[in-house]
Amino acid sequence: MREKRQDMGFSADSQPLLGVKGRMDFMDQSIKSRIPNAITILRVFIAGGFFAVLGGFRFPDQGILWGNVAIVLFVLAATTDFIDGYLARKWNVVSMFGRLMDPFCDKVLVLGTFIYFAGPRFSVDAWVEGDHLLTMATGIYPWMVVVIIARELLVTSIRGVLESMGHTGGAKWAGKFKMIFQSFALPLILLLVVNCNPEKHEGVMLLINILAWMLLAITVWSGLPYITGLLAVMRKDDA
Repeated sequence: MREKRQDMGFSADSQPLLGVKGRMDFMDQSIKSRIPNAITILRVFIAGGFFAVLGGFRFPDQGILWGNVAIVLFVLAATTDFIDGYLARKWNVVSMFGRLMDPFCDKVLVLGTFIYFAGPRFSVDAWVEGDHLLTMATGIYPWMVVVIIARELLVTSIRGVLESMGHTGGAKWAGKFKMIFQSFALPLILLLVVNCNPEKHEGVMLLINILAWMLLAITVWSGLPYITGLLAVMRKDDA
């Protein structure tokens, strides 16, 4: 019997070895499944640190050091977003926790930054022909934030409706492009505001305004595929 099992490619001691290998593979997969989620949780704390540090800056020149530290933290938080998603897809360990917390962390970081950018710490008092005007050094105004938040709420609602109807509600390519652009443009705006004083440099202010309007336009545009997708599903179900 021993010789027969050896002829088939097994040894008398192979089964215990296979058992150990199976347990090691299971443990390896278990560890891999936790790493993306741990990175997502880490992003929550980095985002909290970003807002805490950003609160130490006030335009034009109060707390410049804190403003630059905030830039680093934002970039770090955005980087962890791409890392955890990449690892989850590479290792095929996409989890319900990740599907819930990853977009939540993204929205906290991005929407919170928009709210801060439209707040009093970035306001600029200006007088034009005797009229007092309140402008924003970031180019982001409260009405823009309202539009952006409305887009996020609408898309979240649409994704929920689609999933309740048995259709995929995953992120569209336009939504991913929006997140990439936001992760680039928001820290760039903060970098220009903190270090270049757009109040004194018209070219810098022009660049900031262009970035701000591009952020608004791309954010709104990225919601259109979700709307058209919902309409297509509704027409198909009615047919």
